[in-house]
Amino acid sequence: MKKILTLFVLTILTVSTVFANGTKESQEQFILGLDDSFPPMGYRNADNEIVGYDIDLAKEVTSRMGVELVLQPIDWSAKEQELATGNIDCIWNGFTITPDREKVVLFTEPYLNNSQILVVKGDSPYKSVDDLKGKTVGLQGGSTASDALNDAPEFKASLDDVIEFGENLTALMDLEAGGVDAVVLDLFVANDNIKRSGKDFRILDGELAKEEYGIGFRKSDVELRDEVQSTLEEMAKDGTIAEISTKWFGMDISVVGKN
Repeated sequence: MKKILTLFVLTILTVSTVFANGTKESQEQFILGLDDSFPPMGYRNADNEIVGYDIDLAKEVTSRMGVELVLQPIDWSAKEQELATGNIDCIWNGFTITPDREKVVLFTEPYLNNSQILVVKGDSPYKSVDDLKGKTVGLQGGSTASDALNDAPEFKASLDDVIEFGENLTALMDLEAGGVDAVVLDLFVANDNIKRSGKDFRILDGELAKEEYGIGFRKSDVELRDEVQSTLEEMAKDGTIAEISTKWFGMDISVVGKN
């Protein structure tokens, strides 16, 4: 009887230890959800490694926090659901702050300013937004490109069609092939694609909307959000953010601690 009791106690202790270790492990990880085809914020390089401006920021932040960074590619159109169900700890990948998103997501302060613009083929006859009347425009589904288009109702109504793609890069490939006449996307993504790909694209004058990037957390994770925010502010003060920004953009364009 004593043997059985002892084995029972040992089993309970072992299970408890496993659960305790599992909890501890999960607390030591910081799972970042991202669209891994969103250069220069977060994307896969030629070696299939996830790199980018946001990735470098996150690596430094988590290093200072003493936690392991885990990069988790997600379906961008389901990003809020991935966050709410606990599959990820944050959304950090060119995530635009909007009133609708603020209803369900807890944001940091903005760390970059951005805008939604239109990209066309270099040899196209289009000079301005007005020239796209009756044309077809592409954009990434679930992105703020769709919001920018909805916030320009006259322009949207003038279009023949709007086609949604899973990724910005797919939309740009369709633009190159002549499937769409223009693509609505983030200025940073457009500039990076034109520079790195060498393809004959150009950005139309003007912008559809101004935006701000933030890092999104669950509403209940105030402490985690605050720790990330304070770490970013430390990095801004000691010049680390300026170094990372210069690496990716050629100059310091961060707005952390500057508002």
